Amino acid sequence: MAYDAQYAKQVIADGKAVLGIEFGSTRIKGVLIDDKYNVIAQGAHDWENQLVNNIWTYSLEAIWAGLQDCYAKTAEDVKNKYGIELTNLGALGISAMMHGYMPFDKDNNLLVPFRTWRNTITGPASEELTELFNFHIPQRWSIAHLYQAILNEEEHVKDITYFTTLEGYIHWCLTGEKVLGIGEASGMFPIDPATKNYNERMIQEFDSLVAPKGFDWKLGDILPKVLVAGDNAGTLTAEGAKLLDPSGKLQPGCALCPPEGDAGTGMTATNSVAKRTGNVSAGTSVFAMVVLENDLKKPYEEIDVVTTPVGDGVAMVHCNNCTSDLNAWVGLFKEFAECFDIEVDMNKLFGTLYRKSLEGDADCGGLLAYNYFSGEHITGFTEGRPLVVRTPESKFNLANFMRANLYTSLGALKVGLDILFKEEGVKADRIYGHGGLFKTQGVGQRYLAAAMNAPVSVMETAGEGGAWGIAILAEYMRDNRGLEFAEYLDKEVFAGMGTLDLNPAAEDVKGFDEFEKRYKAGLPIMKAAVDNLK
Repeated sequence: MAYDAQYAKQVIADGKAVLGIEFGSTRIKGVLIDDKYNVIAQGAHDWENQLVNNIWTYSLEAIWAGLQDCYAKTAEDVKNKYGIELTNLGALGISAMMHGYMPFDKDNNLLVPFRTWRNTITGPASEELTELFNFHIPQRWSIAHLYQAILNEEEHVKDITYFTTLEGYIHWCLTGEKVLGIGEASGMFPIDPATKNYNERMIQEFDSLVAPKGFDWKLGDILPKVLVAGDNAGTLTAEGAKLLDPSGKLQPGCALCPPEGDAGTGMTATNSVAKRTGNVSAGTSVFAMVVLENDLKKPYEEIDVVTTPVGDGVAMVHCNNCTSDLNAWVGLFKEFAECFDIEVDMNKLFGTLYRKSLEGDADCGGLLAYNYFSGEHITGFTEGRPLVVRTPESKFNLANFMRANLYTSLGALKVGLDILFKEEGVKADRIYGHGGLFKTQGVGQRYLAAAMNAPVSVMETAGEGGAWGIAILAEYMRDNRGLEFAEYLDKEVFAGMGTLDLNPAAEDVKGFDEFEKRYKAGLPIMKAAVDNLK
């Protein structure tokens, strides 16, 4: 439904507006919605992580100052647009970047600075737990951080009475409830989709593994309680209201939905929580998430298994590199044009070069490119060297050059996707693409459809991302309209929202497969570049 300012003002005045706040890696964003899912106010606070003693972290002071500034700017937006104060909320939801490690003692003191998802310091723990559980445990997962601290014999471990993630911590402070949404919990410790709770076998295996250490705690006692979408996760206390809004205008009492990670809010914001659906986010990095019908046959280092906000299994393929090298080449073409005193509009330049790629050969005419600005764990690299390689016989022209650089932005992702679709036989009826790669209509979308050999849709109207997603989850908890979550998204939230749908073309699928063979065969070239180009 179209945005109605008078209606929005009444919703706010009646205390029925719903607020979602998400802590991204560089921005904390707040989105206020009405009961028709329209964004009616918003605010944001920019922040950056810090490298302290070789640990990527955010201080507690930065967390609370950022939250309060984000809320204040949202409330200010309400005042400026509608001339009223924001004093009561219909519901509230907190989200943040997944994973990481925040352990607390019996007096609720944080025992070590927050260790974020970005830290790759848990390799031994990740490998040992993966072998123990026969389930892939990525380095960024909370259980890997806990076990690495045990392996390191860190003094604080014996004093732990609770550990959680960033949104779990904030939610706890606002409500007093030690809970997590199941999607975020699945990035702390493996979930059993049958029970919608932590995997009990693995918890017992972990407890047996660390029993010789003689800790006073058992793992099940220090993990947050698992909740699913629609559950009431507590109410905003008087202390919590004051933490959120030190001015004292915000009143306590509104309900909060389970706190979720950015993967869960991303699935929500792209209507990809039903089985056989998925989404691909393609910008500086790229990741794909596909909701599974059945468990994978075995663990894969290339694939993380998490869950939707209702606890269905999700296969996640995450790659560090996507559009950075592509953007650098477009910048070079801009510099070339400026040598001839041609002023270039960057949006037009991107669009022109992307569309030019459509004239190229389906297999890029024999060209090969790698976009590795940084390492890429899926192909086994800890460092990157961006490369373009060809044989004398390759068809070297602008269209093939651009197509190769667009293909390679999805090259590492396709390694993981091929495991899912070709080895595991996973099916996807609908994939949503979002992010910078899809801004030029019909280009990135076409190549993703070819890489996945599945239909890809791009929404005509981009949502507000994860902050909007957690607001939707909070509204669903407030009034689910009697619907299951996937049905609620389909029939209520996204009904009538236009999408651009594209089926894979057989020629493109075959061409991308040929490029991918070249991509895998050429990885020793990348290794030689890393070894010899310092």
